[in-house]
Amino acid sequence: MKEIILDTETTGISVKDGHRIVEIACIELENLIPTGNKFHCIINPERKVSEKAFEIHGYTDEFLSKKEKFSEIKDEFLKFIKNKRLIIHNADFDLSHLNNELSLSGNHKILNEIIDTLILAREKFPGAQVSLDALCKRFRIDNSMRTHHNALLDCTLLAKVYINLIDQKEPTLNFKNNDENQNQTHNENIKYYKKVIFPSTEEINKHKEYLEINLKKNYFN
Repeated sequence: MKEIILDTETTGISVKDGHRIVEIACIELENLIPTGNKFHCIINPERKVSEKAFEIHGYTDEFLSKKEKFSEIKDEFLKFIKNKRLIIHNADFDLSHLNNELSLSGNHKILNEIIDTLILAREKFPGAQVSLDALCKRFRIDNSMRTHHNALLDCTLLAKVYINLIDQKEPTLNFKNNDENQNQTHNENIKYYKKVIFPSTEEINKHKEYLEINLKKNYFN
């Protein structure tokens, strides 16, 4: 099954307060490898952006007012995600907004299979921070470009986080010269490696301190 990494940005938190979607991004994966197929739209929410939401994504009312409405892009969006598993971080939030938009446009709610990476992360790292930024830090994924929330960038980061969360090998292209690449299929140019996560300086120092304390205890006992 093909999978879709999906993220949205909105005018605010709750649909009960009338908040709407301002951005949708989707990246398609096949066997955990990005296919190159993407869906990305910035949307006119037909209402004002809250101050808090503006601080998060930076989209102004004037900028958004010139974009297409959800009703104008919904068919293309539904076609893109049809029969594909959706990978979402904090799925309840995104699905509540997407289903609200679909309801306002006279469509049924999303029935795709859903994997919530927030739940995966909480199960794998109980008690730890599991925000997208925290998971990027844990897995040594460069998120330095994430100065504002951006649905397409967040999808790119979440794709890498998802692969690490399910302990799968992460793909990397084996680049050869152009003539060789033209004679091989995409899948033949893929190599796999298991990401090695090295301990930080702080972790090394704590380990040394632990060893010293326990060696002293054992010596004097």
